Amino acid sequence: MVHETRSRVHAVAQEEGKVASKKQKSENEDQERGQHVPSKNKKPVDNKGQDGESEAPTKSKKLKADESEPNGREAAARDFAEFCKALGEHLSLDDMRNILEANEQDASGSEDAVVLRCEDMMFYGPLEKCPVCGGQLEFKGWKYRCTGNYSEWARCTFSSNDPSRRSGPIEVPDDIKDDFIRKWLKQHEGKEFPKRDVDEEAHIFSGMMIALSGRMSRSHGYFKEQIMKHGGKVNNSVLGVTCVVASPAERDKGGSGGFAEALERGTPIVSENWIIDSIEKKEVQPLAAYDIVSDVVPEGRGLPLGQLDPSEEAIETLAAEVKLAGKRSVHKDSKLEKDGGCVFEKDGIIYNCAFAVCDLGCQMNELCIMQLIMVPENRLHLFYKKGPIGHDQMAEERVEDFGSRINDAIKEFVRLFEEVTGNEFEPWERQKKFEKKSMKMYPLDMDVGVDVRHGGAALRQLGSAAAHCKLDPSVSFLVKQLCGQEIYRYALMEMAQDLPDLPIGMLTDLHLKRGEDMLLQIRGDAESVAESGPEADAFWTEVSSKWFTLFPTTRPYTMRGFEQIADNVASGFETVRDINDASHLIGDVFSSTLDDPLSECYKKLGCSINPVTEDSEDYKMILKYLEKTYEPVKVEDVVYGVSVERIYAVESSAFPSYEKIKNLPNKILLWCGTRSSNLLRHLHKGFLPAVCHLPVPGYMFGKAIVCSDAAAEAARYGFTAVDRPEGYLVLAVASLGEEIKEVTGTPGAEEARVFEEKKMGVKGVGRKTTDESEHISWRDGVIVPCGKLVPSANKDGPLEYNEYAVYDPKQVSICFLVGVKYEEQNMEVVPDEE
Repeated sequence: MVHETRSRVHAVAQEEGKVASKKQKSENEDQERGQHVPSKNKKPVDNKGQDGESEAPTKSKKLKADESEPNGREAAARDFAEFCKALGEHLSLDDMRNILEANEQDASGSEDAVVLRCEDMMFYGPLEKCPVCGGQLEFKGWKYRCTGNYSEWARCTFSSNDPSRRSGPIEVPDDIKDDFIRKWLKQHEGKEFPKRDVDEEAHIFSGMMIALSGRMSRSHGYFKEQIMKHGGKVNNSVLGVTCVVASPAERDKGGSGGFAEALERGTPIVSENWIIDSIEKKEVQPLAAYDIVSDVVPEGRGLPLGQLDPSEEAIETLAAEVKLAGKRSVHKDSKLEKDGGCVFEKDGIIYNCAFAVCDLGCQMNELCIMQLIMVPENRLHLFYKKGPIGHDQMAEERVEDFGSRINDAIKEFVRLFEEVTGNEFEPWERQKKFEKKSMKMYPLDMDVGVDVRHGGAALRQLGSAAAHCKLDPSVSFLVKQLCGQEIYRYALMEMAQDLPDLPIGMLTDLHLKRGEDMLLQIRGDAESVAESGPEADAFWTEVSSKWFTLFPTTRPYTMRGFEQIADNVASGFETVRDINDASHLIGDVFSSTLDDPLSECYKKLGCSINPVTEDSEDYKMILKYLEKTYEPVKVEDVVYGVSVERIYAVESSAFPSYEKIKNLPNKILLWCGTRSSNLLRHLHKGFLPAVCHLPVPGYMFGKAIVCSDAAAEAARYGFTAVDRPEGYLVLAVASLGEEIKEVTGTPGAEEARVFEEKKMGVKGVGRKTTDESEHISWRDGVIVPCGKLVPSANKDGPLEYNEYAVYDPKQVSICFLVGVKYEEQNMEVVPDEE
C-alpha cells in the first residue's frame, strides 16, 4: 500500500503544464523555425510614464529598417518557414533520420527534435561537432547549444550564436525516392548556405503570454513595449497566461481583481524585476526566484531555500529539525519514528542511503533518500524521497508498506538504488565500490553516529546542562559552546550546507577521503586551464558540479580560480571534516542518561583546560600581545575592535606537551585563527596541516600549519558574525627548526613541496611586520613578537601580515585559548527622541 505524503505535487505539475494554449504552442514552434508571427494588437501604446517622461516607441527605427529590407530578417525567416513546410510534406520522419545519419548528425531523440535538426541542417548546412566535447549542437532557446556531456559529472556548457558548419554538398541516401529534396539541392548547388540570423535578445520571452497588474513603477505601456520587443505577448486577462507581473506594493494593498484571480488559479505572480533582470541577462529568469505571493497562498509551492534572501534562508534552516541524522536514523518525513520504527538491517547491511547530484550545466541540484524501516509487529516499509535540494514542496515522496514481505522490499530497494545511481547496491554497501558512469546520483557515505546538529545540546538544554556541570564555571562555559549545536549549525549555514535532509556532519572517513582526493585533483587540473573560453567554462562547470555533488549545498555556483577553490572548497572541506569529528566525539546528548553530559564530553576530549586568572603574568603578556598586534576587522562598512573575555591554558596528549617543545630550537609564540566549529577538533586531535597547496594566502605554503605574529590576522578567521560577536583565538608555541627560510612572494607548488620534505620553518614576510625592538622572551627562550605593527620592506608582497609555516605537527603545541568579543567601533549613537 502506498501513501502519498505530498499529494499536491501532482497538482503542481499539472498547473505548470498550463503555460500556453495550443495556439500559443503552435506560434512558438513557428518562431523557433524563424517565422515571424505579427501581433494583432494595433491599439496605440501610451508612451508616457507615470512621471510624465516620454518613453521609447513600440517599434524602433532599426526594427522598421530591417522590415523594409527585401533581403533582411523578415525575408530570410519567411524563406526558411516555407522550406520547413515543404520539407514536412515531402519527407517522412525515417527519411529525415536517414539524411541526418548520412551527414554525420545526431538522428536520435524525439520526433520534434529530429524534425527541427533536419530543417536546420538542410537550410543552413550541417553543423560541426562541439569544439569542447565533440557532442551534437542543437538550436535551443534561440542559441545553438551542445547536447553532449563534458564528463560523467556534467553536461557540456558550450553555446554559440554562430557555430561552425561543414562545407560541401549535403548527402541524400539513395533509398529516399522523393525528388523534392534533390531538386532543392540542385537549385542551390554551388551557393553558400545562408547564415542563420539569431537575435537572442529579441526572443527572451518567446512563447510567453504575460499579464500586467495594478500600478507599477513605470507605465504599463513601457513594460508592454519591453515584453513585445523581446518576443513575448501581453494579455489583458490572467486566463492562460504564463505569469502576472506586479509591483510588490500591489500585494501590500491587497491587489487588483486580476491579482486575486491569479492567486485563485495558482498563476505565478512575479515582481517587475523579473522583466528587467531577464532583459539584462538576455535570458528568461526562473519565475520562482521573483515570486511575491507564495507565502500568502495556503497551498503555495513556496520558494526553494537557495532562492530566498540569504538572511531568510538562515532563519529557515537554523531552527529546522534535522530530518536525517545518520546511518541508523529514521527520516522524520516518514512519520514512522514515532511508531517505534528503526532502520532495517540484515546480514550486516543497513538499508539506508542518501544521494545527491549537482549539474550546473542544466541547473540540476537534487537529492534522494531511500530507507527500509521496520516498525513493531515486523511490518517493513520503504521510504522514498526525491526532488530539488531545499524545495520540499516539489519533492516526490512516498511510504510503501511491504508488511512481512521482506524479500520483496529488499528487491525494490536494490532496484531503486540501481535506477538512481547506475550501480549495484551490495558492492557499494559492503566494499564501497562505485563507478560514476553517467550524470546520475552519487551516494553520500553516511556513518552510524549522529550529526552534531541533532546530537549536540540544543539551546534549551544548555542552561540545564551547565547548571548540573561539575566543571569550573568558566570551563563549563567553553565546553557548553563546543558541545552545543549552535556553532556547527552556523558554520554549515554560512556555507549553505545545513541541509536538514542530508547528514553533512556525519560522513564516513572514506567519504571525506574522496573529497580530499577530488580537491587535490581539481587543484592539479586547474594549473593547465586557460583563463577564459569555452574549454575553461566547461572545466569550471564540471569541477563545481563534482564538488557540490559530493558536498551538497542549497546554493551551488560555478567556481572559478584558485581563490574560490581556497575559500569554498579547501576551507569548506576542512570545516566539514572538523564538524564530523565533533559529531563523533559529542554523540547524542538527547539520548544520554548522564546527569552531567558536559563533564562527559570534557572527559572524552582528553584535554586539560584551565582558566588563566587576570592578575597572572601570562594573562598580562597575552593582553599586551593582542593589543599591540591587533588591527580592527572591517566587514563591509563596519569596523570591529576586539576585547578579551577570558583566557584558558590548554594541555592535551593530542599535541606535544610544553615540556617536550621547550627543548626545540627557534621557538615562538604565535596566533592561530580558527572557526569556533573547528576548535573541538583542534583540542581533540591537534592541528592538521592545510589540505593542499594553492597560490593564495592561507594555502600558499602547501601542507603546513600556518600561524601569524599578528592577532589581526587570526581575528579574521575567528570572526563569526555581527549577531554572534564571540569567538576564539589560539596561541601556540611553534618551533621553526634549525633552518628558517624567509619568502617574500608566493611559493610555487614545487617550492612548497621542498619545504614540506625538508620540514623546515618558513616565514612569509608580510607588508606589515611587528617591531622587533619590542619583542620579548617569555620563558625557556620562547620569543613573543609583541611589537606594534609597522610597514615592512616587502611592500608588494601577497601577505598583509607575517605568516609562519611549520610542516611537522610535533613542532606545534597549543598553549592558550583566548576568548574574545568583537565590538563595533564606528557605530553612530543616535539619541532617543523625547
